[in-house]
Amino acid sequence: MTEIFENIKKLYRFYAPTGELANFIEFFAESSAEETYRYVADSRFTIKMFPSWTPTCYLNLGPPYQLAIGSKRYLIQANTDVLILRNTIVERFNLPTDSIFTIKFYPGGLEAILGISQPPLIDQVVRLETVLPASLIQRAKQVDLFEQRIELLQHFFLDQYQQHKKVNHYRTFVADTIGTFEASGLVLNPGQLADRLFATSRTINRYFHRVVGTSPKQYLSQLRIRAALSAYVADKNRFACEDYGYYDLSHFYKDVVKFTGQKVGQSR
Repeated sequence: MTEIFENIKKLYRFYAPTGELANFIEFFAESSAEETYRYVADSRFTIKMFPSWTPTCYLNLGPPYQLAIGSKRYLIQANTDVLILRNTIVERFNLPTDSIFTIKFYPGGLEAILGISQPPLIDQVVRLETVLPASLIQRAKQVDLFEQRIELLQHFFLDQYQQHKKVNHYRTFVADTIGTFEASGLVLNPGQLADRLFATSRTINRYFHRVVGTSPKQYLSQLRIRAALSAYVADKNRFACEDYGYYDLSHFYKDVVKFTGQKVGQSR
């Protein structure tokens, strides 16, 4: 199953944080045994995800699985929990009995809550116990219910956020830049955004590398193609590439290939 082209979310239960954590954590999710069986039965399956620059934690509640990050493949054992950045294409090779609990942060969210910068995570698979207390991970895995895991982890993250809570000019500027880009209809380039925010192109570039780990041009172009491709897949007959700043469909199709590595219609 491939992200955007197919609804991979149907295999999971989701919870979106509220309050202070909502600005830093996109969601908590957990494999649904019932929904997985409904859609894949007893077959092996894969989940392919495109770059998002979002630090993502995977707590393994089931058997071993394989994780491919770019051209490298890793075997994740049953007792192994990991953190990745998702700065490139990521693919999980799953058994129908797999069970994974996911925590997906927004760019900069890991730093805001735990004080951990995300650029050093580029192309890495990090053992989760180097980021979260091993005792917390074990408690989260031992409780029976999805809701209990969420309550336990949210309590920890809120406590950590209060300890690290301070105004960070870098994160604030990046968040404001992304918000301005989205409010513009995803059409402003980094130079135009810098003008809107009374900054220089050099400043905006330096801040994005500091917080996200990549240039504003690359990150914002990925944000745009995600939104555009999602709209295209949802209803290609009503899709207007101009609404997302593309000159024509050829321009859009080229961006799809650059982002996903495949042409529209080649999803498996």
